[in-house]
Amino acid sequence: MKRIALLSQRLANQIAAGEVVERPASVVKELLENSVDAGAARIDVEVEQGGSKLIRIRDDGQGINKEDLALALSRHATSKIADLDDLENIASLGFRGEALASISSVSRLLLASRSADASGTGGWQVEAAGQEMTPTLAPAAHPQGTTVEVRDLFFNTPARKKFLRTENTEFGRIDEVVKRLALSRFELAFSLRHNQRTVHQLQAAQSMQEKQRRIGLVCGPAFLEHAVYIDIEASGLRLWGWVCLPTFSRSQPDLQYFYVNGRVIRDKLVSHAVKQAYRDVLFHGRHPAFVLYLELQPALVDVNVHPTKHEVRFRDQRLVHDFLFRSLHKALADVRPADHMEPAVAATGAGTATQPHTESPVQQVPLGLRLDESTGELVAPPDIPAGAGPGATHGWGAGVPGSASADRGGWRTGASPVAGLAEQSALYQRLSEDAEVPPLGYALAQLHGVYILAQNQHGLIVVDMHAAHERITYEHMKAASDNQSIKAQPLLVPISIAVSQAEAECAEAQADELAALGFDMARVAGESVIVRQVPSILARADIEQLVRDVLADVREHGRSERISAYRDELLSTMACHGSVRANRQLSIAEMNALLRDMERTERSGQCNHGRPTWVYQSMADLDKLFLRGQ
Repeated sequence: MKRIALLSQRLANQIAAGEVVERPASVVKELLENSVDAGAARIDVEVEQGGSKLIRIRDDGQGINKEDLALALSRHATSKIADLDDLENIASLGFRGEALASISSVSRLLLASRSADASGTGGWQVEAAGQEMTPTLAPAAHPQGTTVEVRDLFFNTPARKKFLRTENTEFGRIDEVVKRLALSRFELAFSLRHNQRTVHQLQAAQSMQEKQRRIGLVCGPAFLEHAVYIDIEASGLRLWGWVCLPTFSRSQPDLQYFYVNGRVIRDKLVSHAVKQAYRDVLFHGRHPAFVLYLELQPALVDVNVHPTKHEVRFRDQRLVHDFLFRSLHKALADVRPADHMEPAVAATGAGTATQPHTESPVQQVPLGLRLDESTGELVAPPDIPAGAGPGATHGWGAGVPGSASADRGGWRTGASPVAGLAEQSALYQRLSEDAEVPPLGYALAQLHGVYILAQNQHGLIVVDMHAAHERITYEHMKAASDNQSIKAQPLLVPISIAVSQAEAECAEAQADELAALGFDMARVAGESVIVRQVPSILARADIEQLVRDVLADVREHGRSERISAYRDELLSTMACHGSVRANRQLSIAEMNALLRDMERTERSGQCNHGRPTWVYQSMADLDKLFLRGQ
């Protein structure tokens, strides 16, 4: 081997650039963070050819003094930290002092700035190119703030340049970086231009309405229509933001933005907590969507664990994990059908907020009834003989008796049409009055023995009765199970399991936590544990694999959800088999009872498998389908 020698400044910067500058989007991220830390109110980003030809970022922040311009391009030169205390309480986004030096080593960089306390009207600029690390200082006409121009990225490292993707792909990553920062700093205005074309023009957002507008511009209007705003604070932690309902799931985790003290991160602990909160309401293989902000004391989180600062380390990981899980779990559980109705009701306009959508008395008549103009009463059509059974005519059944459609149920309104007239008329009277109507309204009929059709003041509700009853049964069974402690079953023959030393130490240190889960486990050697007792519901499971999984969870997150997840899976199966099936005929009273149970039950919008239990169509939506008013 060769003798040990110091690396040259140019080579050291290029090595650092390999960690910091991965692609044009990495440059944009570092420079945007510097602009935010400089106190900018507006940041303009302009790129050409996906950032490989030009990246220009201008802000109106505090600016850089003339004496510090050349120093700003040196490694480990920063104004954000000075000693160890500052490092333990980092409140800024960029602090390493490597960004500008690394960028200048693989590009042609121009840095122009004018500080707030500079005399005169001009500023100063400094230039540096990859091979020439000595910057040159010159005067420049520049307003207060800073402009950074990065041209010909990787011009002196062609091997790195060959790894760049297409222009559209690289710009897509830059666009994502700008979106992430725009969601973290609502008070700042952003603009993004690509090849002289304006892509984003985001104004500063102060009010909640303006913030939601920016959320809609970045994440799409459908995100807000299905999102729930939360703001929860406990144990010195605050979680606020928007979390989408399980029905608005994604095939990819592309709408997941999580911020810790304003810094966007992708952390395994956070991902696990979110996944657990959505465990029994999300369809298999789907991903939730959210924009969430976690605030805590800077001393309780270490952001100096990754060169690109995408990962963080919490001082008390279990506290943060439990707080995130419980907050999101409660937010999703507290959503009721009334919360779904608010956006739809607002969309129909103030004129329809309290009155049903009607144009003539005839259109107010429920299915199967007609209005007797001489008496003003609701009566059965004359072609329905008194006492006729369900399915006897088109008004009450979809076909003749004995046909396939009649056997499926057709249109159902109860045991018989005559018996349901009075009840249905009374229910409709409530809908026509100003009296408060439940969110899911009142049942009108049963379609093909599978769906319940209901009407509220603003439109039509279609309920999958099996899925809805399955969720109701499941939640009742979970509540009953939660009131009982975990029952344990001793093993006839204790099992000795060979584990790693770290797992054995975890079993010894977390004995109380494991006992609460129903395990009686003891360390008998440096790399061996003996299991004498397991939870009774897992007695037939693979004990050895189960123990390894539980120990892995406890080591990683400080707790394990394996037992409750397995219990919930068993209860879900039982609830599925114990719920009402298709083709079961329900009376109007039974259907309304199911609707009221849905309004009271947690997570009633989805069944145990993540499928929606009901859908809503407003009168405005129905009018569009039939081209009414056009």
